[in-house]
Amino acid sequence: MEHAAHGPSPTLIKDLLVFLIAAGILVPAMRWLKMPTIIAFMLAGVGLGPYALGHFAEDYPVLTFFSITEPEAALPLAELGVLFLLFLLGVEFSFQRLWALRKVVLGAGGMQTLLSAAVIAVAGWALGLDPAVSLILGLALALSSTAIVMQVLVEEKRAAQPVGRTSLGVLLFQDIMVAPILIFVGFVGLKSDANLGGVLLDALIRGLIAIAVIWVIGNFLLGRVFRLAAASGGRDFLMALTLLTVVGAAAITYSAGLSVALGAFLAGLLVGETEFKHQTEVDLEPFKGLLLGLFFMTVGMSLDLPAIAGQLGPILAVLAGLIVAKVGIAYLACRLFAGGHPISIEAALLLAPAGEFAFIILTAAQAGNAVTREVATFAAAVAGLSMLLTPLLGQLGRKLAARRPAKVDPEGMQLTDPSEMENHVVLAGYGRVGRAVARVLKDEEVSILAIDRDPEKVHQARLDGLTAYVGDAARPEILTLTGIAKAEQFIVTVDDPNRARDMVSSARSLHRDILILARAHDGEHAAELEKAGAAHVVPEAVESGLQMAGMALEGFGYETETVRDILAVVRDEEYRRA
Repeated sequence: MEHAAHGPSPTLIKDLLVFLIAAGILVPAMRWLKMPTIIAFMLAGVGLGPYALGHFAEDYPVLTFFSITEPEAALPLAELGVLFLLFLLGVEFSFQRLWALRKVVLGAGGMQTLLSAAVIAVAGWALGLDPAVSLILGLALALSSTAIVMQVLVEEKRAAQPVGRTSLGVLLFQDIMVAPILIFVGFVGLKSDANLGGVLLDALIRGLIAIAVIWVIGNFLLGRVFRLAAASGGRDFLMALTLLTVVGAAAITYSAGLSVALGAFLAGLLVGETEFKHQTEVDLEPFKGLLLGLFFMTVGMSLDLPAIAGQLGPILAVLAGLIVAKVGIAYLACRLFAGGHPISIEAALLLAPAGEFAFIILTAAQAGNAVTREVATFAAAVAGLSMLLTPLLGQLGRKLAARRPAKVDPEGMQLTDPSEMENHVVLAGYGRVGRAVARVLKDEEVSILAIDRDPEKVHQARLDGLTAYVGDAARPEILTLTGIAKAEQFIVTVDDPNRARDMVSSARSLHRDILILARAHDGEHAAELEKAGAAHVVPEAVESGLQMAGMALEGFGYETETVRDILAVVRDEEYRRA
């Protein structure tokens, strides 16, 4: 009797091994040649995919071990990388910022998407395609790649700048349009006599209900559940809850017919309003990078090289026309609704290529017999090649924008963010001592950002009116997110000697000139802190002894001023001895 094999298939394990080799060796080698990360991953996907090395694997079996045989098996993980990207972008934003983007989302996003679709559809009709097919192609190619555009901006640290916010506003509108487009494609394929308007209205209502459900859960449950997880199990439970938040929100929007990326973005917005913002960013960052790399590789694998080679001239001609048309339309839309020339030209070049939703729409259209296989393959080749050009077009846009720098930021777009704070105090620890320090500084209107590992203390800091987040200030990546590079002072009030030393050391390594104040247990601990980089150290034992001695002298009838003078002399001696 034969027994069924257990565990993952050998092919899946081999494909995973090839991907890890690409991510750990091939892509870093291309990065060493100054190639952008996204292009490196996409080219790795092209070379290792079924249309390159994989195509010759039947004739040369040894190539099987250097190519990816089942790229579709990686799609769920690749899509998870996109969800993480949109979630972390949402964490960086806020509802205030999203509201400030309303003119960009509806104005620039609506104009860019609808006008691009119309122009592409007219061009397709002029080339002899059926009007319905032309409109499907227009809607598919009008959309841009959220994953690639935002990853380019994140790598360049420009996602929070005006061009990043403008691009995100347009991309959000495109994400919202995915559901109506897919519904329209389904109707064209079925040639149904049903009321399209009624179906779209039903989709709109379901979408609004899904967004409302996410908002209610986030505002009334999310913070409490996160604090409970942190108090019960630390980072392990927090990670599990974060994954549940991302995937759960994506599932809610997907069930309503909306983009899963939109659900992940909304979940990020809600988590960004809690004190767990920075801890979440640090925990998810490594997973996001690896899974996004897998996503970009799957995009490269989808490029049908034989089909492209067979129609290279027409494909390149259509590709050039697509880029030119979308650049012009996106520039006009951003110019009218987002800002000046530098922002508009840079955003337009980033948004000009097609995106991953083109493949989804074309696949749905082909499955419903709305478009032929030949047309879908041609359009997919144009979309894939245009996506490959996104980082290069982004660099061109940045160079063109630099020739005419923006004089004024877009109205309503500049909002305060913790990582953008300047000349503030980063307060590590919000226990009894930290709260006393914050009270004095807050009364003098000093800008404070508090950080503590205890969610209850962070919650109390927020109730006290401070900007506060959960995190370990001994970790450099956490301190970086507090804006330590632009901070005026770093104050350590925790009572754990080892953690206090690590915090001081981390802060000094990130900011050589920052003023660091620290609380020490005794003289020996004070010496360690000073060696680690603290400019001023307050030994708790010394201060407690001096305070008690002062009270004793006052009990003997000494005048208050006399006691202060005596303690000042002793304090100076004790600190020099420490």
